[in-house]
Amino acid sequence: MPQQVQDLDLEFVRAQFPAFAEPGLAGQRPLENAGGSYACGKTIDALGGYYRRLKTQPYHPSAPSMAAGAAMDAAYERWAATLGVKPDEVNFGPSTSANTYVLAHAFAGILEPDAEIIVTNADHEANTGAIRRMAEERGLGLREWRVDGETGQLGAEGLEALLNDKTALVCMPHCSNIVGEENPVTEWTAIAKQAARSPWVVVDGVSHAPHSLPDVGAIGCDVYLFSLYKVYSVHQGLMVVRGPLGERLPNQGHFFNADDVRKRLNPAGPDHAQIAASAGVLDYVEALDAHHGGGGGNLRARADRVNALWKGHENAIIEPLLSYLRGKNGVRLIGSARVGSRHPTVSFTCARNPMAVAIALGERGVMAGAGHCYAYRLMEALGVDPQTGVVRLSAVHYNSADDIAATCEALEAIL
Repeated sequence: MPQQVQDLDLEFVRAQFPAFAEPGLAGQRPLENAGGSYACGKTIDALGGYYRRLKTQPYHPSAPSMAAGAAMDAAYERWAATLGVKPDEVNFGPSTSANTYVLAHAFAGILEPDAEIIVTNADHEANTGAIRRMAEERGLGLREWRVDGETGQLGAEGLEALLNDKTALVCMPHCSNIVGEENPVTEWTAIAKQAARSPWVVVDGVSHAPHSLPDVGAIGCDVYLFSLYKVYSVHQGLMVVRGPLGERLPNQGHFFNADDVRKRLNPAGPDHAQIAASAGVLDYVEALDAHHGGGGGNLRARADRVNALWKGHENAIIEPLLSYLRGKNGVRLIGSARVGSRHPTVSFTCARNPMAVAIALGERGVMAGAGHCYAYRLMEALGVDPQTGVVRLSAVHYNSADDIAATCEALEAIL
């Protein structure tokens, strides 16, 4: 029989996040997590510990320097184990936007003159803007996989219609930062790979990873990107580049680092402290799993169990908000209202200006977002003015049912 998903111990969870003990944040409902989540205590402790004890150039022969290097090595190894890839396939950079920018420049060096690239209009601009510019500068073919103008959802048939014998690169989101739908990227990657050139596949996981740490090895894509500061960690971007592609991409760093896989795709050089501290959130994942009776195992197994805890809790708390917005006259809920098919990133439009709604929510202690949220092209596809955009409410596993109830109450007063 399948194992029953255990209820998340929210009291334990919130005890792991120092923000919930901050007097200045008392009474606040954190519902703009899609813009950045609270860091867990183990992340903060790891970063502070590095700066106190190990803030020196790593990998030099002194004891503190070697310890600093070992802490960085451990982060690469532990993230690789969590994501189902090899340590030399893990790359850290200042942000996902920066990582994609560097990646686009690297792709420019290997794509043939007749190559075509598929991008979507569902993405955060970071995942396609640099790729689009590279294609234009190189004179490459650029084909847009478009969302349904009503639902904001992508469909496999749209991808299949664009694939041909010139397709060399396909970029897709695991989840839209506006629509919230979890896309079947494993299926879509397999579809893309059946094209004549077996194109490289890039998956943007920024809006997915905070809700479910991905098994990148199982997805089958060549590149997977997400932002650690949205996954309760440091302000870095993590980019997985699988071996066959990593071996082909030209060096983007200093020429003397061309053989160092950790530096070839980070021209600015690594942030030693943040890389070392990035694994702090994995300590939290292990502690959360153990607290809920996890049976041990490797980091991937622990991540799978924690993902189930997160998803079960998020599905339970977000349903009242989806139900409220679905039934509210004058409100357009973006995306599906079906619990289970989406993450708790909820966007809507109404008669009032979205920013005015977000301000009014803030006055009532609900931390919300508003605007195009860098999904400018998606706004246009949905018939929404990008200059005003949407109201966005985004929960994660540390949010409570009370947060959602208070949000619905505030919206009723505002709308």
